[in-house]
Amino acid sequence: MKKPLIMLSAALMLGGVASAQKVAFEEYDLDNGMHVILHNDPSAPVVITSVMYHVGSKDETPDRTGFAHFFEHLLFEGTENIKRGEWMKIVTANGGTNNANTSDDRTYYYEVFPSNNLELAIWMESERLMHPVINKIGVDTQNEVVKEEKRTRYDNQPYGNILPEVKKNMFKNHPYRWTTIGSMKDLDAATLEEFKAFNKKFYTPNNAVLVIAGDFDKAKTKEWVQKYFGPIPKGQSLQKQTYTEEPITQPIKATYEDPNIQIPMLIASYRTPSMKTRDARVLDLISSYLSDGKSSKLYKKIVDDKKMALQIGAVGFSQEDYGMYILYGLPMNPYTSADLLKEIDEEIIKLQTNLISEKDYEKLQNKFDNNYVNSNSSVEGIAENLASYYLLYGDVNLINTEIDLYHSITREEIRDVAKKYLNPNQRLILDYVPSTKAQN
Repeated sequence: MKKPLIMLSAALMLGGVASAQKVAFEEYDLDNGMHVILHNDPSAPVVITSVMYHVGSKDETPDRTGFAHFFEHLLFEGTENIKRGEWMKIVTANGGTNNANTSDDRTYYYEVFPSNNLELAIWMESERLMHPVINKIGVDTQNEVVKEEKRTRYDNQPYGNILPEVKKNMFKNHPYRWTTIGSMKDLDAATLEEFKAFNKKFYTPNNAVLVIAGDFDKAKTKEWVQKYFGPIPKGQSLQKQTYTEEPITQPIKATYEDPNIQIPMLIASYRTPSMKTRDARVLDLISSYLSDGKSSKLYKKIVDDKKMALQIGAVGFSQEDYGMYILYGLPMNPYTSADLLKEIDEEIIKLQTNLISEKDYEKLQNKFDNNYVNSNSSVEGIAENLASYYLLYGDVNLINTEIDLYHSITREEIRDVAKKYLNPNQRLILDYVPSTKAQN
């Protein structure tokens, strides 16, 4: 009886995804090159206005890192028509929320307002683009904010420097080798003119996508978009520099001493291809199979069954040019990081040698169906997905079709892609250990 129930459950799940409502959208370009995407959803009286710029930490130079993330903060300082310190007050007073975030590849700003304040949101985002005020007081203020963020998130956080150390060792040529927060030394050394030049170069309508999603009148919205964004001058055409990394063919070994920890951590990191590739999507399934949640192969074996580790997990970094698959584990006495690595390698070899079971394959498909539904379950999620699929993937309709790509991946592909990328000679092993100085 159990197997028919599992099959019925899987059929219902797949049927639900297959019949899930497609995300409808309209897209067009303004004369200044700004791409506009509209998604109408009248189910709730809210609307999100967002702008994603194709600028991230990879667009910085080695001696001026952290600029893209710095602008995430700086462009809330105010504009010619929004006084310094007034941005958040205006948003809050009109029943809205707002935020921004930066990655290696892009920067994203958004406001969520009641539908009757859509014109305000469109005007505010156009102000951020057309009339930003970049002056010494704003730069100095945000410099201190970013320094405090770095102290909190990296310097004084247990295991806070894993990502900087992994990136530094995994990339030699590509700007992915530094973190988005960058170097405080670089920000301190930068002149006001350099900040203004960065803004002029990257924060342009033709380097951005505007997404409006939620409850709105389409004709009126197009009118407002043209009124506020249309007059903004087109920026210079950007020639994005490309960087190539040589394949990793020999194990990379590194050690980092963290004064904020008492238990060492094993880090094993593999370089993966661009998130736009089919192999990257196969690796998404592989990482879920191995390390996603307490029912994953690695957690069940190493934490639950053998009780060799306090924790086992992974972080996947899907990025525009290259990605990373970072496995980590906290060994439990008397076991060591080397013991955990041996167990991990055994599971990877099984994956490279045998096809995963039909049951595990169905479980993966169901999990990704669930992720797909959840990612489009809110207007905020839909807005960010629409922006990302346009700006980073070059195909907005992936919001509707990417799940079909995951469904088309076979068990044979999972085995073959694991063989291709997850080998001992293709990885970084980082011994992340307590600082000896901290113990003295």
